[in-house]
Amino acid sequence: MSEVFEGYERQYSEIFDSLSQKCTLAAALDGEQRRQKVSEIRSKIEDAELLIRKMDLEARSLQPSVRAGLLVKLREYKSDMTNIKNEVKRINSSNSKQVTREELLESGMADSFAVTSDQRGRVLMSTERLAQSSDRIKESRRVALETEELGSSILQDLHNQRQSLLHAHNSLHGVDENIGNSKKILAAMSKRIDRNKWIIGGVIAALAFAIIIILYFKFSH
Repeated sequence: MSEVFEGYERQYSEIFDSLSQKCTLAAALDGEQRRQKVSEIRSKIEDAELLIRKMDLEARSLQPSVRAGLLVKLREYKSDMTNIKNEVKRINSSNSKQVTREELLESGMADSFAVTSDQRGRVLMSTERLAQSSDRIKESRRVALETEELGSSILQDLHNQRQSLLHAHNSLHGVDENIGNSKKILAAMSKRIDRNKWIIGGVIAALAFAIIIILYFKFSH
């Protein structure tokens, strides 16, 4: 429970006890003394109702689990004050019909006060819900902005990776062309080597044939 609410409640209890005693005393008086005592009681009633309003505002600012029990207390306090007011009217008036009429009016005012308090409570709850909704919208917007930034970063990374892949592809294409050209050069060199082998073989064969002929003529003569 709120310490503020407890402080108001202690003050209210003291005033209510005093009101009960004053009502009992006023009922035993008459004339001017009764009127003075009734005036004191009404002043105390105003103080008590002010404390009830303060407790009501404090209770509605607390958590729902705590608020519910305090509002039940406040309804009891309001009912007690209504009874005190009715007692004052009975003391202050000798006309029972007038007392009955005033009690009905007071009861209607008490109901109006309760309705007003409930309406104020609903307004406070609606304001609280709107504040919570606003906070959720701000949080959602923040998350959306962060997601957008992350998405932009990912897209930039993918673009860079695509450029790297295209560059690698072009490099591989150039390597393929170089390999093809190297194969052609090696094939041409291989053919040239084979042709040179045949030429050298022919030259060696011609030289061997020439040597054989020379040796034949030399030994034949």
